[in-house]
Amino acid sequence: MPITPAVVTWARERAGFSVDSLMADFRNIAQWETGEAFPSYPQVERMAEKFKVPVAVFFFPAPPDLPPIEETFRTLGPDQIAEIPPRIRLLLRKARTFQMGLEELNGGQNRAERLITRDLAFQPDDRIEQIAAEVRDYLGVTMEQQFAWGSVGTALEEWRNALLRVGVYVFKDQFREPNYSGFCLYDDEFPIIYVNNTTAKTRQIFTLFHELAHLLFHTSGVDTSGDGFVGELGGDNRRIEVICNSMAAHFLVPAESFNTAFAGRAPTEATATELAHLFSVSRELIFRKFLDRELVSQAEYNQAARRWAEQAQRGTGGDHYNTKIAYLGTEYINLAFQRFYQNRIDSDQLADILDTKPKNLTRLEEYVSRRAS
Repeated sequence: MPITPAVVTWARERAGFSVDSLMADFRNIAQWETGEAFPSYPQVERMAEKFKVPVAVFFFPAPPDLPPIEETFRTLGPDQIAEIPPRIRLLLRKARTFQMGLEELNGGQNRAERLITRDLAFQPDDRIEQIAAEVRDYLGVTMEQQFAWGSVGTALEEWRNALLRVGVYVFKDQFREPNYSGFCLYDDEFPIIYVNNTTAKTRQIFTLFHELAHLLFHTSGVDTSGDGFVGELGGDNRRIEVICNSMAAHFLVPAESFNTAFAGRAPTEATATELAHLFSVSRELIFRKFLDRELVSQAEYNQAARRWAEQAQRGTGGDHYNTKIAYLGTEYINLAFQRFYQNRIDSDQLADILDTKPKNLTRLEEYVSRRAS
């Protein structure tokens, strides 16, 4: 099948493979890269899966003009990038594929009426509390609305929808790296957030706003346990990472709202549980508020946080199609099917964009339709 040889080279190098390392999977890849031979369509599909790029890319007239993913992590240096494990690197490439899918489906222009990363701009010396307040005002979600959601599951979906309305798509996956909760990839038109679906929903909510902070500083970022890479950075880069680590807590639990809800209560684990339910956040986040106010000791905080972490249960995995919808979001899936029925993409491209097999498309559409009815 006639593909563009230069694109094969681009995809291979971007994924970090040498020609020799691929000989067992693609024995003729050297000839494909010189144009002396061409792969079959099934081989193109296998390359797309191996290199984490859309099948359609191999038929482009030239390699896409995309900077290496590493270059979008503006606050991280080569040493920090090198610490990112292989599984997360693979998901970074997969996320970039979804970003390219968004560009293809939307004709290169974000469909949101407002784009938060374009409209809001902050400096590293801005107060975290002020950044959080401006973001909440821009999203238009009041504390009363947040309290009324009533459950963490509802809150997660509402926050995801709120970000979508301002141009930020959220995708999910199993990270299989317990110290990584999420990451984001900055793009002028299609910034995206990628969340570890095996973490607690309260952690996923926290990750959304940790990563949003990165995007507001026009940089990709990674959400890790603890302070992440902060100790290895300096200057403005260090300050930006500090802001990203703190903005989510200030956004989700503003000081004034916390003071009102906490008034007259004791700083106990029971109180932390009640307030966590009210704000749809983790008990640890509330207990951290107690610690910051010196209402509990470091030892008490560590003991409670460790016990709560041990109590957390991983998801057991569910129905394939429901999982796919949770990972991609109904908006992205519906948009892809819409472009398919408009004859702007074919069934193979549709399957590629949705990261599934063509045989699964009909069933996936049925599942999405059921949710809408």
